[in-house]
Amino acid sequence: MSEAMPKKDIPANGNGAADGMMRRAAFAAVAVAVTLVTLKAIVYWTTDSVAMLGTLMDSLLDGAASLLNLIAVRASLLPPDNEHRFGHGKAEALAGLGQSIFIFGSAGYLTYEGVSRLIDPKPVASTEAGIAVVIIAILLTLALVAYQRHVVKQTGSLAIEADSIHYRGDLFMNLSVIAALVLSGYFGLHRADAVFGLVIAGLIAWSAGKIVLNSLDQLMDREFTEEERARIKDIAHAHEAVLSLHDLKTRRSGIYSFIQFHIELDGKMTLHDAHDITDAVERDVLAAFPGSEVIIHQDPAGAETLTKFQLS
Repeated sequence: MSEAMPKKDIPANGNGAADGMMRRAAFAAVAVAVTLVTLKAIVYWTTDSVAMLGTLMDSLLDGAASLLNLIAVRASLLPPDNEHRFGHGKAEALAGLGQSIFIFGSAGYLTYEGVSRLIDPKPVASTEAGIAVVIIAILLTLALVAYQRHVVKQTGSLAIEADSIHYRGDLFMNLSVIAALVLSGYFGLHRADAVFGLVIAGLIAWSAGKIVLNSLDQLMDREFTEEERARIKDIAHAHEAVLSLHDLKTRRSGIYSFIQFHIELDGKMTLHDAHDITDAVERDVLAAFPGSEVIIHQDPAGAETLTKFQLS
């Protein structure tokens, strides 16, 4: 299983800004996908290039995946309710798995077409139109990826990250399409079109694999990284009254994080003082991990060890 995707800081002014950025990024992805599908469909009709077909199929599936993402983002940002006390953040991970199915499907179809064209190569027509459309696609994708990276940095959204992964892959795919069109259209190397189509299929499948692993991490409640867990412990131990920390449990659900642990305090301390110390620890943890839900249980020092001894 891959390492859990690091949680990024959510703006201090609350989740409203993060919500808005995620929605805008999802809408932007759908708009770009629709534009590219229209342009590439026209050019594929004139070029009959398998590499162009590959990037058209990828854009079609990008559009379907981005639409699914838009729905999932809207669902994941719904507030907790009586049936979903921890919120709806895992809708993002479910959307990631849904996207991977679309993407693996496109990789399989493109592989079939690429192998067919290797066996029976065909010339590519209207090379100039194909190259022009691919250049437009690269410019639009660059702008979208730059905005998605900014949103992921601010929110840690898995759904937007999943979208960004395959749009980043699109950049390499579009460059390979230009190479295929040039080699086939100007140099007569018609099998180059099929070879680049197969390369694109591999890139698509690799992107889908990353999305699956990141989605499973969230659905299976994978722990924070060891560095993040150590940071939480250091924050708690920075308070002199905290004698020990145990049973640290962490997980993520969409852009939200959940952190819970036990701290040991002097058993002679008043309940009021224990409450104040716990509040101080919670504030420091929240400052380091904004947007998290933090639950801290207080134990009198030695109580946990004594209970284990008695049970044994």
